[in-house]
Formats: sequence, C-alpha cells, structure tokens
Amino acid sequence: MAFLLQILLALVLSVLGGLYFLGAFRRRRPGEPPLDKGNIPWLGHVLEFRRNTAAFLERMKKKHGDIFTVQLGGFYFTFIMDPLSFGSVVKEARAKLDFNTFARHLVQRVFGYTALGDDHKFLQVSSNKHLMGDGLVVMTQAMMSHLQNLMLHSVSSGEPCKAWKEDGLFKYSYNIVFRAGYLALFGNETLKTTGSLEKAKEIDRLQSDELFYEFRKYDQLFPNLAYGVLGPSEKIEAERLKRLFWNMLSVQKVNTKENISGWVLDQQQMRAENGMEEFMMDRYMFLLLWASQGNTGPSAFWLLLYLMKNPEAMKAVQDEVAKVLQETGQEVRWGGPVINLTRDMLLQTPILDSAVEETLRLTAAPILTRAVLQDMMLPMSDGSQYRVREGDRVSLFPYTALQMNPEIHPDPHTFKYNRFLTPKGDKKTDFYKNGKKLKYCTMPWGAGVSMCPGRFFATNELKQFVFLMLSYFEFELKNPNEEIPDIDVRRWGFGAMQPTRDISFRYRLRF
Repeated sequence: MAFLLQILLALVLSVLGGLYFLGAFRRRRPGEPPLDKGNIPWLGHVLEFRRNTAAFLERMKKKHGDIFTVQLGGFYFTFIMDPLSFGSVVKEARAKLDFNTFARHLVQRVFGYTALGDDHKFLQVSSNKHLMGDGLVVMTQAMMSHLQNLMLHSVSSGEPCKAWKEDGLFKYSYNIVFRAGYLALFGNETLKTTGSLEKAKEIDRLQSDELFYEFRKYDQLFPNLAYGVLGPSEKIEAERLKRLFWNMLSVQKVNTKENISGWVLDQQQMRAENGMEEFMMDRYMFLLLWASQGNTGPSAFWLLLYLMKNPEAMKAVQDEVAKVLQETGQEVRWGGPVINLTRDMLLQTPILDSAVEETLRLTAAPILTRAVLQDMMLPMSDGSQYRVREGDRVSLFPYTALQMNPEIHPDPHTFKYNRFLTPKGDKKTDFYKNGKKLKYCTMPWGAGVSMCPGRFFATNELKQFVFLMLSYFEFELKNPNEEIPDIDVRRWGFGAMQPTRDISFRYRLRF
C-alpha cells in the first residue's frame, strides 16, 4: 500500500509539475499588466502571433490597452503599445532589462554561433570606428567602387546599348545591393590570382552572384528557422546552407581577399584575442553577412518602387540628384568618367533622406525585445506603473504603435516623400502624440543598446544605389497599373519586410 501511495504521489507531482511548466497556474498578480495566456497550454498565442504579428498585437491592444502580457511558446511577453512609454524600456539599465540574453539564444539557433560575453561591446566599438565618422568615408567609397562594377561595368567598354532588359524589381535591387555590400565588407579578388584588374572584377561579379543565389535560399527559411518550426526537409536544407556559408565565409578564405574592411578584420582580431576558436569565428562571419546585408536590399526595392509609383516624388529626387552632380562638377555621359558619390555628397540630399525614412516607416518592422533579469516596475507615460517578473520578456513593436499610428503620421498607409521635411526643406524631427513630443518618430533601426550599429552605412548603401539608378538608367514598371505588392506578414519582427511577390520592370542605360 505504501508503495502504491508513493507511485500515486509521484504521478500527482509529475502532473502538477507539467501543468506548472505549461503555465496553467500563472495568475495575474496585483500591479501586473493584463494577462492573456491563450487557450493552448504552453504555446499560448504563438500560432496567431506568428501568423500575423501586427494584427494580433492590434487585437490585444483593443482588448487590454497599451500594456499587456501574453504567453508565446512557453515565455511570457509584456508588450508596450504606447510610444510615449518606450523610454522606460530603451533607457532601463542592463542589470534589469538585457538585450544580449535574448539575442544570444537567437544567433545560436539561426547561425550556430555561441556568443562571447562581450560580443555586443566588440561589435559596437568596431562599428563606431569603421561604420561612422571617418571610417564611414572609407566604407562609402568601397561601396561605390563595387556598385560601379556591378551596375556600370559595360559603360567603360564596348558600344552603348539602348536595349531594354527585364527583371523582377525585388530580385534586381536585392541582388545588386547585397553583392556590393558583401564585396565592400568582405573584400574582393586579388590581382595576384587573376593577372588583371578586369578579370578580378569579373570574378567578383560571378562569385558574388553565386553567393546571393544561396543566400536567398537561407533568407527564405529564416523566419521559420528563428521560430524553430522548420519541417524535416527544411532543417536539412538549413544545415546544408549554414555549412556552405561557414565554408565560403571562413576566416581563411576571407583573408585571401584584398581590401577587406577594417570592420570585418576587427571582428576577427577581437575574437581571436579572446580565445575564440576559428570554426566559431567562421560562423560569426555568416552572422555578420546576414546582419549587414539582409535588410538593405529589400529596402532598396521598396524605395525604388515607391518612387516609381509616385511621379512627384520621383521628379523631386531626380532634381536633387542632378543638382548634387552639377555642384560637384560631375556629368553622366558615354565615354566620360563614372560618377563618384562620396559621403559628403550624400549629406546634401534632404529630399532623398526623407524618401528613405518614409520608406522605412512603411516597411521596417523590428520587434525590440529585452529579457527581464529581476522583478521590476515599468513606468508608463500617464504616470501609472506595472510590475514585470524576472524571467519574462518585455517587447516593443514600433511598426503599429508608432510608425503606422495616424495620430503621429496622418494617412499612415500613404507614401509621402516629404513627410520628414519642414516647409523650408530641412529635416523634420518634431512629431507628437496626445500633444506630447515624441523622442522617436520612427524606429526602423531599433533603439538603445540594440540600435543597429551599421545604420549609417546601410543608409548610404540605399542612397548610392538609387542615386546611380536615377543617374544612369531609364526604368519603368512593365505594367504601370500593377498594384504595390502586400507585405509578407511571415517576416514581421525581423527588420525590413519583403513583398509577397516580385514586380516586373525594365531598364536600360540612358545613352
């Protein structure tokens, strides 16, 4: 009998422990935000969340208000939907809210990379040195050189060709910007192995195109990989692609190139000095490639498309481009030198800057997440405070709360190229909600410790690509009346959104 009781007790404890693990006993405590666990134990709302993050969060906001806690796959996430209250998360000390804890889990799952304790610090120091200030001058010039090779290599050889070429606008934009950025960061083919500059450039064009082809396969698996819901065949393919990129971007192979960026070399050196094994550094190189080039190409697509669908915006940006070229004494003509865009030139484009920011407002949708390291209070803009628990997550989704908020940005679904310009043509920074000025009017790059350290380089990549397209090419949509494609809702939360389909266009040199 005693033995039977022990078995029954063990079963009861197992059931209770399982229910506890599944979140069955979690209850809202005094002072905590509204709690919505969903109907499925442990999973909670994760299926609806993954299906359409923006729609789910809007539904929760209507039900619970500007702050609420939901269960997602075994974790509890507290979302703040009031942009005036974002500062309580962005400014909070890392001892309470930590970005790195969440990021480490993600990069381990997606890239097979085990982060060092000071990873974020290493990245920030190197990015400040090479992707801002004087370092950005060097990187902008490198990007310019590779854009010229990929887009304009036919200009300096042979006879002018006025034949139209057709392509998908998304494929074309992503391909060019990705490849140029990759070459600028990871280096180009050496003259020693090719014998001539033209041959080296040709190899760069071919190898970077092959790399992009494989990268797109991985990019399409990325959302399910990040959520850990790949099917059996997808898992096999993801592992194949990871190993392919670990090999293609290995430290040994990268270091055979010329003109490797100081940014990449610094990352290698810092990790080597801290005892990281080379195979793990190879994995980090893949992480750097995705982090630096996974968003700029899609953003370039949206920017070009919005300009093509808005003749007034296109003319305003074209006039600004022509003015900058005229003021620097450069001219686009057959047989003449290829124009060179410097960082200083890119600082003289307020209209293009506004168009870029408007594009990112409409299409960039990161989720900013922090791990709660200790029980704490979250202050809201209305003076109220809410308790959050150690072990939970706190998240912001600026896309719906801020960027598509009609009180902050009237007619938010419409592209307005001058939305971020004052009547005098200067950069507009004053935006309000409930009569209060907002610290952030958009947040495409994140904020605080998780703000993208390469945002200035990425912005220059976009602007250089569009600048060259407007200067050297005539281009148009194959079907001018075709609707702008919808956003692929499966990618909410991962940065720049992608379209549900490509859109055909044609292009040719102006001369």
